Amino acid sequence: MGMPVTIHISDVSVTQADLEKVFAYFNSIDERFSPFKKTSELTLLNEGKIKEKDFSSDMKEIFSLSEETRRLTNGYFDIKKPNGTYDTSGLVKGWAIYHAAQILKNAGFKDYYVDAGGDIQVAGKNDKGKTWNIGIKDPFDPNQVKIVKVVYLKHGEGIATSGTYIRGQHIYNPYDKDNKPITDIVSLTVIGHNVYEADRFATATFAMGKKGIGFIENLGGFEGYMIDAHGIATFTSGFEKYLKED
Repeated sequence: MGMPVTIHISDVSVTQADLEKVFAYFNSIDERFSPFKKTSELTLLNEGKIKEKDFSSDMKEIFSLSEETRRLTNGYFDIKKPNGTYDTSGLVKGWAIYHAAQILKNAGFKDYYVDAGGDIQVAGKNDKGKTWNIGIKDPFDPNQVKIVKVVYLKHGEGIATSGTYIRGQHIYNPYDKDNKPITDIVSLTVIGHNVYEADRFATATFAMGKKGIGFIENLGGFEGYMIDAHGIATFTSGFEKYLKED
């Protein structure tokens, strides 16, 4: 997936095999959806070597969810690129993290987190029996170590951030005829019911620029934290509840 993946389980009964099962799942998703691998299903689709009728069940689900997200965001989320090819990265990462976490849940674990590239799904408590706390990185720190906010995910929520942290300016406003990347904001973090929901809306609302935080404000069950190009932060009305530990 081109990013670090971290799994932590706060249970002494966890085995290496439990972890390897989750990493194997991530590898399978990368093999299927990577736009950089010549043999991936996505690459074969983009090269016209397979048709929609040949889609795997996972690909069918991703395309269906992507279309749903496109409608819900008034077109700001779109996996179809201007050149006619598809890139599912804006949705499939959060979706994969969520399903990886479900593997742990189905194995009977109650306290864990799964992190892929800074997008995180949590459940239960940490090793100290406390609420999982997640740091939002400073998008202006080239070393990626400074934290601007710490949030506490109390009820197994997911958190996702879209921004210029690693890949630079890579998210575009689909309504911009010049197809220029978003530059008026540098980071937009979304907390949602789970990491899949948070991730898909983080991508879409970043494409909206400064208007994105208003979209999150009006999206029931979600909270957001935006940092603009001048370093000024704006957050939704319910975001502060995540700044306090239980």
